[in-house]
Amino acid sequence: MNKLYFTIPLFFSLVGCTVGPNYKRPQVQIPGEFRGGETPNPSAAASLADTQWPELFKSEPLTKLIEAALERNFDLRIAAERVQEARAQLGITRAEQFPFVDVQGQFNAQKQSSIGSFRFVPAGTNLSASYTQAGASLSWELDLWGRLRRLTEAARAEYLASEEGRRAVIVSLIADVTTTYFQMLELELELDVSRKTRDIAADSLRLVQLRREQGAASGLDVRQAEQLQYSATAQIEAVERGITQSENLLSLLLGNPPSDQPRGVKLDEIPVPPVVPAGLPSTLLERRPDIRSAEQTLIAANARIGAARALYFPQLSLTAFAGAQSRALTEIAAAPGRVYTVAPSMLLPIFHAGQIRNQVRLSEAQQREMVLRYQQTIYNALREVSDALASYTRTRNEWDQQERLVRTLDDTVRLSTLRYKGGLDSYLQVLDSQRNLFAGELNLARLRLQERLAVVQLYRALGGGWS
Repeated sequence: MNKLYFTIPLFFSLVGCTVGPNYKRPQVQIPGEFRGGETPNPSAAASLADTQWPELFKSEPLTKLIEAALERNFDLRIAAERVQEARAQLGITRAEQFPFVDVQGQFNAQKQSSIGSFRFVPAGTNLSASYTQAGASLSWELDLWGRLRRLTEAARAEYLASEEGRRAVIVSLIADVTTTYFQMLELELELDVSRKTRDIAADSLRLVQLRREQGAASGLDVRQAEQLQYSATAQIEAVERGITQSENLLSLLLGNPPSDQPRGVKLDEIPVPPVVPAGLPSTLLERRPDIRSAEQTLIAANARIGAARALYFPQLSLTAFAGAQSRALTEIAAAPGRVYTVAPSMLLPIFHAGQIRNQVRLSEAQQREMVLRYQQTIYNALREVSDALASYTRTRNEWDQQERLVRTLDDTVRLSTLRYKGGLDSYLQVLDSQRNLFAGELNLARLRLQERLAVVQLYRALGGGWS
């Protein structure tokens, strides 16, 4: 009995042993503030990412589109199935730690040859035999060195990584829907500008043709007036093509076949957040799903090192069978028919031609690779935030200057038209001013889009709360 008391604690202490390194988060140098952003106040590190996405632009049509995309988008549904696959794989791997018990039943019948391997068999001896066997079998690999636990740890990390991947798909999906919707609205602005310019060009062409009939304009003036009309008409066709393509892309994001999409409001009617605080760079480690996914992948790679190193040590397995065996099925439950076997076994690797050593080297190299990928993901996140901050700040300034330019160009068109009607300038001056105004208004519409996309880009880069 004393030996039993000594053996049981020893056994469980061996079972609790786990070889291989335990995970520690790598040290990554993170700056105290984002490049291009305001110096954060540690006591009030507010971030644009704290805003819920319906409150970001406060657009009901956009909110409805995003809700539809979250319900039906193919990529998101595929990502959800991948999570279920990883979860099932975790269950498969974890089950290896426990004993397997199966019920077995078999019937055997055989007849030996009387002139074969058996010698001196008396004539008439019955060499036929049949029997039935039934019972329960057990098989169990005792996880002395933690190999199976390390594999379970890796599978659990991969499951969590797949869940973070699903969240990353959600972030990307909502950003893509918002971007495509804004692009469609911006193209509607370009379409309005192009149609207005085409109508102005048509009126100018009629005026020039009338002046030519009166001898106050030349054929060159007529041709120059036609140029703007043709340019505006061609731009209309290009913009309408882009609108159709944006609608088709938006339909795909919503999980629908190509169809018309609602506008709701004009792009310039959607407000832009007046303040876009970035917050603290260190919060990216917990906000960004791609960073969290990269860390879980690193945890899985770290656990596989322990699983590989455990192969250096003996592997102990236990198999057992308990049941009954009888020639007559009616007597299988009788006491003489009972059988059992217990077969513990141990496997100690001696010579595997360097296979185990190279498996350990492989797992260690993969772990170092995942460390570098983790660091790269963090620095890429910092770059994306910095790019978004620079885009937002510069685009707002550029939009302000472009708006002033458009007002100046509009006044230039008015003055050049008056001088042409007064006979002081040729129609070329009017055409140049109208062309410049047309291009300026198109650029202003595109800057309106860029200003809003910069907010989307920053919100996405910060790992915003899309839930």
